[in-house]
Amino acid sequence: MTSLVEEDFAAEAERYRRELHVHCYRMLASYDEAEDAVGDTYLRAWRSREGFEPPHLRAWLYRIATNVCIDRQRAQARRLSAMRSYAEVSWLTPYPDTVLDELPATEEGPDSVAVSRETIELAFLAALQVLPPRQRAALLAREVLGMTAAETAALIGTTVPAANSALQRARETMRRHLPSHRTDWQARPASAEESELLAAFIDAHERCDAAAALAVAATDLRVTMPPLPVCFDGRDAVAPLLERAFGEEREGDWRLLPTALNRMPAAASYLRRPGDSAFRAFKVDVLRVEDGVIAEITTFGPQPFGLLGLPTLLPA
Repeated sequence: MTSLVEEDFAAEAERYRRELHVHCYRMLASYDEAEDAVGDTYLRAWRSREGFEPPHLRAWLYRIATNVCIDRQRAQARRLSAMRSYAEVSWLTPYPDTVLDELPATEEGPDSVAVSRETIELAFLAALQVLPPRQRAALLAREVLGMTAAETAALIGTTVPAANSALQRARETMRRHLPSHRTDWQARPASAEESELLAAFIDAHERCDAAAALAVAATDLRVTMPPLPVCFDGRDAVAPLLERAFGEEREGDWRLLPTALNRMPAAASYLRRPGDSAFRAFKVDVLRVEDGVIAEITTFGPQPFGLLGLPTLLPA
């Protein structure tokens, strides 16, 4: 039978599970790998629980989680010297808004700090992957979690000057890899414009209207499909994709449902093939909107449907 101290520890530690999952997701850019990292974090914390101090539990768990993620990155030898598109981040997976919305508030700060929009969007996640692990951790600690320089140094196991240097280098690298209009990564609300573009995107797909789909897209539209190492730049490059999806020889008919991933508008696509009696879960398209048009589409498989609370079948 566990002691009262063990029960207290388990209950207190559990309060931070979801925000630790988001932190590990930012470090690793993979929802499932973040899940594994959080499991390892709690296992390490449980084994070392005799030394835990209640007032410092959250910071202690973050330090363990950060080290778990750094160890995983070293083992996987994942490092990008530069990034041209998400196609180079083959391990990138989305984070459903339905799960982000479950994040509880804590005494240390509102849940919005942990899931502010700019720091959960795919552009931010992918750019983070260019950073060495400790620079990544330093940036997240200061810019996302709001830790002090001393707390950041303790998190990554270094001195304050070294932590500050890591943060400065990380900021410079991030600004080179984020979209050009981004000068910071502060939260911003979703816009009515995005909802309208998502509705137009869905309508064009359900009508198999390639012209309508292009009408709401930028001339330099980019489409990527992690984990596939493919990147389609510009309307000419995207045209064969539209022909395959909407042309006379297409695989079937489409039905789309609006949803959201990484605080970005998204459409869950269902495909009904010839002779089938139902529309089946096929893919999710995440849209990045800039200057009133769809600038980028990131396509993932059907894996997020369950976490989004979406059915895998729709009746014809």
